[in-house]
Amino acid sequence: MVARLVVAAPGSGHGKTTVAAGLMAALRARGLVVSGHKVGPDFIDPSYHALATGRPPRNLDPFLQSEDLLVPLLLHGADGAGIAVIEGVMGLFDGALGTEGFASTAHVARLLEAPVVLVVDASAASRSVAATVLGFARYDPRVTLAGVILNKLGSQRHEDEIRAALVSTGIPVLGALRRSEDIHAPSRHLGLVPAAERGAESRQLLPRLAEWIAGGVDLEAVVRVARTAPRLSGTAWRPDGTWTGPRRVVVAAAGEAFTFRYTETVELLDSHGIDVVDLDPLHDKELPEDCAGLYFGGGFPEVHAGALSDNTSLREGVAAAIRAGMPVVAECAGLLYLCRELDGLPMVGAVDAVARMTKRGALGYRRATAPRDTVLARAGEQVTGHEFHRTEVLPRQGETPAWEWDGTGEGFASATLHASYLHVHWAGHPGLARSFAAAVHARGH
Repeated sequence: MVARLVVAAPGSGHGKTTVAAGLMAALRARGLVVSGHKVGPDFIDPSYHALATGRPPRNLDPFLQSEDLLVPLLLHGADGAGIAVIEGVMGLFDGALGTEGFASTAHVARLLEAPVVLVVDASAASRSVAATVLGFARYDPRVTLAGVILNKLGSQRHEDEIRAALVSTGIPVLGALRRSEDIHAPSRHLGLVPAAERGAESRQLLPRLAEWIAGGVDLEAVVRVARTAPRLSGTAWRPDGTWTGPRRVVVAAAGEAFTFRYTETVELLDSHGIDVVDLDPLHDKELPEDCAGLYFGGGFPEVHAGALSDNTSLREGVAAAIRAGMPVVAECAGLLYLCRELDGLPMVGAVDAVARMTKRGALGYRRATAPRDTVLARAGEQVTGHEFHRTEVLPRQGETPAWEWDGTGEGFASATLHASYLHVHWAGHPGLARSFAAAVHARGH
């Protein structure tokens, strides 16, 4: 039995992440083991979840992982926890465009049979909040709206007016939070600044968040709501590998510039005999001697381009390793790092292209196909993924693209290199881990 609830909102900007992370931290401070989950392809909010819970961050997305995998992934991620807190994405019913809400927070809540707690920014309304809550409660009867947390209240009179209006809706108020200048997480063009980039500041924020939530939210009522969720049928997801031979080391980019990585990617590689070791391209000067493969995930290298470029010894070491045939997979930020230049600054040069920031961004789900065999995928293999970035790589198309979608190729690929803007959740496509691990083991021999 997994006690669970979904933290949702009418739209972006209502305070979902702040409240969700604060709930996780406050419940943990009460002695509960808390599992944090995020709806959708998001790496930033889960970085705060990990700080709040002390457990690896998890994502749940029907498009990236399939509907059938959501319950197994929740059971896996919440193993050993007393409660799972699942932060939604955008507005409760907002999903992939043109799909009638597929991959929305409501869709995930239905699949997980989880009650929903609605966080509402009440700063610009009073009694009208009740109308908003009632509309969300009635819009889809398959979704259980179990309570509301009022956020950004201005005064006790303000709170009293909204509480009185909500009585007739039958939706209980689980919390009422005042505006607080001490509770702030800075944002960037793709959302909040990742927790790892803020270092000690992020760690200091969580106790304040926990105190703020504990002072305004009925935590016992929240736990009671989570425990109304029925028992889930199904078994926990497990990585598919059963490796018993010699293990190899894959170095994974980490640190402030490379903060995007799905937890299950590491777990899958581990099951295939791969030990993933973190490397900080901002500060580490060389690859470890036992390195047999490279994984460069996502992040914000454009913010740290100067320091990445200045670390000449590591750049040259990575370039030499790739030229010598070391298997490498790069996603989004990793692609930029492997280019010749990023915003005019020298990078690794393993990809014969230049990258630069732009004013426009690319954001959305993608269905992609591997045009031929690569280090990551087999010819014709289809994946679901997502891209979100405000950079471009020129030339736009490599001689051998990593993926193809909508009739065009994207990224760069070979028998040993796969570099693309596309993020793929490997739990939904375990063959990717098998392919990459096999290349690493072959290189190790």
